[in-house]
Amino acid sequence: MPPAYLLITLLGLSAAAYYFGRRKAFALAGRAEAAVKLHSRPTYHGALTALWCAIPALLIFGCWLAFETEIITHLVVRDLPESIRSLPPDRLNLVVNDIRNLESGIFGAKAADPAMQAAADHYRSLRAISHNALAVATIALMAGAAMLVRSRIAVGLRARNQVEAILTVLLVACSTIAIFTTIGIILSVLYEAIRFFKVIPITQFLFGLDWSPQMAIRADQVGSSGAFGAVPVFLGTILISAIAMVVAVPIGLMSAIYLSEYAGKRLRAAAKPLIEVLAGIPTVVYGFFAALTVAPVIRDWGSRLGLDVASESAPRCPTISSTPCRSRCATELTAWGPPGRRPSAR
Repeated sequence: MPPAYLLITLLGLSAAAYYFGRRKAFALAGRAEAAVKLHSRPTYHGALTALWCAIPALLIFGCWLAFETEIITHLVVRDLPESIRSLPPDRLNLVVNDIRNLESGIFGAKAADPAMQAAADHYRSLRAISHNALAVATIALMAGAAMLVRSRIAVGLRARNQVEAILTVLLVACSTIAIFTTIGIILSVLYEAIRFFKVIPITQFLFGLDWSPQMAIRADQVGSSGAFGAVPVFLGTILISAIAMVVAVPIGLMSAIYLSEYAGKRLRAAAKPLIEVLAGIPTVVYGFFAALTVAPVIRDWGSRLGLDVASESAPRCPTISSTPCRSRCATELTAWGPPGRRPSAR
């Protein structure tokens, strides 16, 4: 069973556990009107059953998928021929990446090496076994937990206290994960920044006038030494911000004045929640949409008008459209290798 379908099944079983737990609580009370005999409302009994049914299964589901790829990769690499297993780590990573691409159908089976095709088939069979075992384990665990909690439902069961305690633990765990995730992001950025400034002087970065971060990836690859002056980046950010403010400030200010002073109640009641929803969406989502949808449209319009429009960012290489730069980029891409042989993003 694919993980997506299994997740939907787990959520459905949790809803069923809530229904049966709540139904037993009503049965203990005798009638829906006599539910005051219970220590907690039937809703809490159903919620307790659903939580104990869902949380262990979802934990196993997440941990299983987190380690599944590494375990399957280790098993597949172990069964590869010795000539492939003895490759250097970077070359072996390329082979593993090709096996995964072949298993997912990115590469055609006819063009694949027999050993690679056999490894891809082995990878596919192991993944199918893993998904089936995960489905059996999680569904069996949910069924056992649901029956166990349902059998413990009684008139004096403090279901509300237990539900509140479980939700408290979940909220604390989520907030702790968010805090440590933020700390991890800060430390990773700081570590990479320290490594960067060990190679590039900070004065060159802050006051350099050229921005062309192109460097050779391998020793045999043709590439420039790179220019990392951040002044063009700062100026481009200021330029983009100024253009955005010129467009956004008048529209936003006039819209706010209209809604607060002139709009009717019906329009205000509909527009205000809509604007609040739009304001709650992270700006990176709008930027991602613009980069994938709006930017190509603007670039195509510019090319039709005979204009050289760069849709990526404001600062760019002044010779990016020149023949030497194109030749250099083509040489680098050739040295980098075909798409299927490029190293993975890891």
